[in-house]
Amino acid sequence: MSVEQVSPGKPVVTTLAAAATYYSVAPGVRLNVRSGPGTGHPIVKVLPEGARVAIHCQTPGTRVTGPYGTTTIWDNIASGQYISDAYVNTGSDGYIRPRCS
Repeated sequence: MSVEQVSPGKPVVTTLAAAATYYSVAPGVRLNVRSGPGTGHPIVKVLPEGARVAIHCQTPGTRVTGPYGTTTIWDNIASGQYISDAYVNTGSDGYIRPRCS
């Protein structure tokens, strides 16, 4: 938080945006990041073992089975970057973020 003086005796308080929540990718997994929500989309990069990700939104896609179950939920981690929720420890079998638009 910062306080700026804009006129004598009248401070303006500004705050930083809420910190993003990061979720762990399954241990020992190098996870493919795809350009869309499904295994038919091209791989755009690979997350290293021990990666943590912020999930911006979630959307349905190809059904995938991984360490955290079988799901059709795909997590958007950046513009044009999706990973299967079956590999992310969100603590839930359902949606935890808004649907991608």
